[in-house]
Amino acid sequence: MDRKHALRVLIANERPERLMLLADVLARLGHEVVASEVDVTHVAAVTARERPDVALVGLGSDPEHALRLVTEIISQAFCPVIALLEHYDGRWVTAAAAKGIFAYITGSDPDELQSALDISLRRYADYQALQGAFDRREAETLGETDRRQIRQREALELHDGVVQSLTVAHLALELDRRDESRDALLTALENTRGIIGRALAELQLEGVPLEELIRDSAPTRP
Repeated sequence: MDRKHALRVLIANERPERLMLLADVLARLGHEVVASEVDVTHVAAVTARERPDVALVGLGSDPEHALRLVTEIISQAFCPVIALLEHYDGRWVTAAAAKGIFAYITGSDPDELQSALDISLRRYADYQALQGAFDRREAETLGETDRRQIRQREALELHDGVVQSLTVAHLALELDRRDESRDALLTALENTRGIIGRALAELQLEGVPLEELIRDSAPTRP
């Protein structure tokens, strides 16, 4: 096998002799077994330390032990976890799927194992890409929600802090209450400065240079 496709593999099984056989098969296929484990209490730490490309969990005589191995590995793995079964067990496969296995393989033929690894890794890569697309879309949605809330807040600030003050100033001026009109105008001016100041600060936090804001706001000559 071409070594550029070699995988770093973690294997787990309740039976050490099965681990030895599986390690031998994987070595002949050109892969590296970075860890083998039988102990449920140790496998999570081993997974976190080794960061394998793929994890293989064998179903032995104790289905619950195998499920616990799956659970502990998946709690730490950023890779597909594949179950190895000597014979198909629908009930166990369903339970393991609920725990998070990505695929299962029956039998021990090396060619079938390699084919299953290739298919599982391709599907896992597709899944990760799809998950990444969902995450990006969610981030975009949250960003748009934040921007909408900012616009709503700014609109309320303009209405409550500026428009209302200007309205009061206009009415006071019509009633010849010049002092009240002047005070309302000063209030509107102060509120406007505050709103603009916060808007400029937010734009700068988003990476827009102040010089660019000043240049873009300058009037253009005909």
